[in-house]
Amino acid sequence: MTGNRAVLRLARASLRAHKRRFVGTVCAVVLGVAFLGGTLVMSDTLRASFDTLFGNATSGTDAVVRSADVITTAGSVAGTREPVDTSLARTIERLDGVAAAEPNIQGAGQLVGKDGDGVGGKGPPTLAGNWIADEELASYQLAEGRAPKASGEAVINRGAAEAGDLKIGDRTVLRTPEPHPITIVGLATFGGEDGMGQVTFTGLTRADAERFVTARPGQAASIQVRADSGISQQELVDRLERVLPRGIEAITGEESAEENLDQVSGTFLTLFTTLLLVFAGIALLVATFSIHNTFAIVVAQRTRESALLRALGAVRGQVMTGALIESAAVGLVASLIGLVAAIGLAAGLQALFPAVGFPFPTGDLVIEPLSLLLPLGVGVVVCVGSALLPALRAGRTAPLAALRETAVDHSAASRVRSGSGAALVTVGVALTVAATVADPPSIPLTAAGAVLTVAAFVVLGPLAAAYAVRALGGPLRALRGVGGVLAGRNALRSPKRTAATATALMIGVSVVSLFTVFAASLKATLNDTVSRTFAGDVAVSVPAFGGGGAGLSPGLAPALDALPEVDTALGLGRGVAKVDGAGREVTVTDPAALARVLDLGTTRGDLGGLGPRGIAVAADVADDRGWRVGSSVPLTFADGTRTPFTVRAVYAEADLAGDYLITRQAWAPHRGQDSDALVAVAFKDGVSTSDGKAAVERAAEDWGNPQVQTRDEWAESSAGGIDMMLTLVYALLALAVLIALLGIANTLTLAVHERTRELGLLRAVGQTRRQLRAMVRWESVLVAAFGTLGGLTLGGFLGWALVKTAVASGDGTFALPPQQLLVVALVGVVAGALAAVRPARRAAKLDVLRAIATE
Repeated sequence: MTGNRAVLRLARASLRAHKRRFVGTVCAVVLGVAFLGGTLVMSDTLRASFDTLFGNATSGTDAVVRSADVITTAGSVAGTREPVDTSLARTIERLDGVAAAEPNIQGAGQLVGKDGDGVGGKGPPTLAGNWIADEELASYQLAEGRAPKASGEAVINRGAAEAGDLKIGDRTVLRTPEPHPITIVGLATFGGEDGMGQVTFTGLTRADAERFVTARPGQAASIQVRADSGISQQELVDRLERVLPRGIEAITGEESAEENLDQVSGTFLTLFTTLLLVFAGIALLVATFSIHNTFAIVVAQRTRESALLRALGAVRGQVMTGALIESAAVGLVASLIGLVAAIGLAAGLQALFPAVGFPFPTGDLVIEPLSLLLPLGVGVVVCVGSALLPALRAGRTAPLAALRETAVDHSAASRVRSGSGAALVTVGVALTVAATVADPPSIPLTAAGAVLTVAAFVVLGPLAAAYAVRALGGPLRALRGVGGVLAGRNALRSPKRTAATATALMIGVSVVSLFTVFAASLKATLNDTVSRTFAGDVAVSVPAFGGGGAGLSPGLAPALDALPEVDTALGLGRGVAKVDGAGREVTVTDPAALARVLDLGTTRGDLGGLGPRGIAVAADVADDRGWRVGSSVPLTFADGTRTPFTVRAVYAEADLAGDYLITRQAWAPHRGQDSDALVAVAFKDGVSTSDGKAAVERAAEDWGNPQVQTRDEWAESSAGGIDMMLTLVYALLALAVLIALLGIANTLTLAVHERTRELGLLRAVGQTRRQLRAMVRWESVLVAAFGTLGGLTLGGFLGWALVKTAVASGDGTFALPPQQLLVVALVGVVAGALAAVRPARRAAKLDVLRAIATE
């Protein structure tokens, strides 16, 4: 028997005869490809939509004039630039080829909605600035009402108006961060949309913008320039650069729009896409184990068929090729279905996000060829790769195997497996532990150790299955009698199959457990940090997630400090500067009073003697840089001023204070829009927490009604973003767990088919249908319990490693949340029982006489 045509005919015939066996495989590939393809299509659509949005909004701007120097800190994309003089606009307007030039004053400003709460501020920025009258230069276009003319009048974007239930004629408050009463006289759109996502914008008169938003009058973030007809953008920039003062640059409007798009893409879109791609990868990894198990069972069940082909003259390569052709065909069909589902998923997400408060730009789906070809190729490769080892085993089938009734599975007892698994687990655990104790802890080393540890769990799975199923099946034997005994024996019949089935669930549960442990540890670390370093009684702050808009007014702390119940109220502001040449965040406060509300640990030097040219530095930073009390450190501020500062103090605890402290006296000449991120309040002796908190809340109402919380409440609210992240992770990982359960269900279905005669004999000797269903269900529960237990163990260990290497430079607090992990365990076991519902029903419906007569 030779020839490729014969191999193809046999592969087609086998698929037609056994197509039901691949239902689970098709579903796993469809889900994985749909998630991957949907993510890519959604990413392309969002990027194209934002590109169009920015293009429409800035189409009339031919050049942008701004400061050439930018200070970028960790986590900052746009950075902070020195403002430009608004008078430069008049100079530019007189230049040949310039049609119009307008200063663009922009800063933080949060609107107050009709309900008294701030609008936006939960991630996307809340902006305020001058309303640009030139319609072609303006990013926001007037849609209703009129432009602001008098002080106190404002135009807001329509999306912010809808979110705050505001309309033209309403009076409200704009926090910059000081509260300013405004009257809404117009509604605007951005590039034809109600706004740029959840970003809010308030347009003021230039005088109000200079008074509310800038540090001093006559400053702007940039100057927008429009060219005369016939002048290209690059030609305009060339003319501008010849007249601009030193330190000021001009870029084309297209370059500015591209930078704005990159900022959105570099923050939200990249994070959004990367997160979804990671979970798509996890789903496909889980699918790989499920698919491999399916093909391994199918090949094992067709051992006699493969042997007969060999006896009739087929060579190994033909048998192996036939199996791979089957897997490629299954992968191709499933991937094509997955692509259709991917487009539907992307369309669904596009409709869903606005409904849940994420008003992305509208537009048709953008489907790039790569976004279809990549998931298609991945689906086929995953399917073929998963079937490769089973296909090799099929090719190695000896012709004499056709004479055997069964094959005995000795895979779990392999010495090679035992030795390699032991070596992998030893090296993996050693690397992981070494990474956590290194100084500093090594994340790449932790990742390498984690990969080896996961591989060790996979390799040792069949060995562990034999022991784990016996241990887990002990109570089952006592509770369910003969049915429990049979369920345990069925699960142990092929430890390798049991392990392969459970591994898919183990991967899903381990990732769920890892994030659960990591989130609980982050909360514990935050609680420990607040308990250890916050010496005040209450904290006044903006919401932890998103910065709460414009922050707190620097005038709030003095107002609270004057209360009779308060001993000390101290504001902590944030600024940026280049410290010794590198962009850094600096904390702006009164260092002399800081020890009353924060515990800075052991301090060397004098915090009270910083003055206008002194700086206090965290001990870790000082040790890394070789600084000590008396060292000279140059600071370059966003206004371009370079000033030598002297290290006056070095403190140990920087968790809440930050790494660099300067006085408000030192910051005032260089500040931009000033705000505090936190006001720490300590009460006088004898004042109860409840009385003091009530007094602070009453006083804070006139300053934007910020959050006033006790130490424990503040720590709990600061962890709110962690719970949000965990909810999203659980939702995304549900797909991986679903694929794992499809694998369990498919394995049981194939096992029922394999044991048809055995099941018929059990029914013949008196087993009822109910008992048979229970036996199959308990077998599934044992497999799921084994996978869940392995996942909890692996996830807990890797969660510990991640906490010790990624949180607070190795000083994170490790915490195991027993209640959440118990819920994960119960969900895994219950899901295993649900996965067995269909196979159990199918087993119970077998005709007894036909089952006994089955070969």
